[in-house]
Amino acid sequence: MFHDEKGKTVFSPQIKVPATYIRGGTSKGVFFNLEDLPVQAQVAGKARDALLLRVIGSPDPYGKQTDGMGGATSSTSKTVIISKSSQQDHDVDYLFGQVAIDKPFVDWSGNCGNLSAAVGSFAISSGLVDASRVPDNGIAVVRIWQANISKTIIAHVPMTDGEVQETGDFELDGVTFPAAEVQVEFMDPADGDSSMFPTGNLVDELALPIDVIAAGSVNATMINAGIPTIFINASDLGYTGAELQDDINSDAEVLKRFETIRAHGAVKMGLISHIDEAAGRQHTPKVAIVGKACDYISSSGKRVLATEIDLNVRALSMGKLHHAMMGTAAVAIGTAAAIPGTLVNTAAGGGERESVHFGHPSGTLTVGAEAKCIDNEWRVTKAVMSRSARVLMEGWVRVPGDTLI
Repeated sequence: MFHDEKGKTVFSPQIKVPATYIRGGTSKGVFFNLEDLPVQAQVAGKARDALLLRVIGSPDPYGKQTDGMGGATSSTSKTVIISKSSQQDHDVDYLFGQVAIDKPFVDWSGNCGNLSAAVGSFAISSGLVDASRVPDNGIAVVRIWQANISKTIIAHVPMTDGEVQETGDFELDGVTFPAAEVQVEFMDPADGDSSMFPTGNLVDELALPIDVIAAGSVNATMINAGIPTIFINASDLGYTGAELQDDINSDAEVLKRFETIRAHGAVKMGLISHIDEAAGRQHTPKVAIVGKACDYISSSGKRVLATEIDLNVRALSMGKLHHAMMGTAAVAIGTAAAIPGTLVNTAAGGGERESVHFGHPSGTLTVGAEAKCIDNEWRVTKAVMSRSARVLMEGWVRVPGDTLI
């Protein structure tokens, strides 16, 4: 919008940008080829953030994202930018932007594990993977450089008659319809610049205000694997670990309590220097509660039996309890479960393990992890899980022309 020489208001026409709307795991987001973005948005900065905010429909004080592609949840307010890889022995670079719903903010501090399952298929379909690496039939192995956290992800994408196969009979709790299975490997998922346990401890005493917890502190396992995550025993906060979304998200005071825990944990992990900075880093760290295996009814009405799982985990994302489980948090769960002494491992029954099967609000999920203790330092070589991905729509997304001004 601008004014001409006569003072008349002139509105800019919409511009259209090639985009693909994809479900990956239990999330969905708008995917872009970097070269298809307007020139101003091909580099990090205000123009890129402004474009992605307008595409998703944020900030929206109504919390609905009606005027955009977002679905008004942390799982559906997501954007992805893919490009030919700048890294040796990788096919594509994958950049993830978590778009806040009610604030003018795009968080670039972490990865989305669920959408990682869709990166390989988008890259192949967009011609970003060398044809010699893509079989007509079988499994295409796509080497992904996760640019937010500087880590490698390997996606095993099924191919049929030269096309990405998206349909299949693989069922993923939290997703209504079956699809083709995509195995995703998160290589060396811990932060390469620091210890997997930033405090040096498997369990810490996290000091908190007494209005959050009367004891003034709570035990926590704080791990940086997949995504920085703070694990707390559900029972220490008055929960079982078998809660569903409404049990947590319907109470604003409870959500405020979890946000306070997240802020204090972020300081303890060295991610921020003061709790006030947590508001500007909404995507990380995550907070999760763990509980011993017990029977419960999932959000879909499916009965989950204690005998079917090792433990229960509930995690919050962008200030709300997640409807299933974030892929990156699942990596953190699998990693922590593999290391004896963490709260996750203890809740799962203790001992050494190479995989863990846990319950979440929508059902269950299995994650494998390879952990080794070398020179008194725990290392995880990779974490593995199966997801699925499906293109929902492709074409162009439109935004007002003055968005980038």
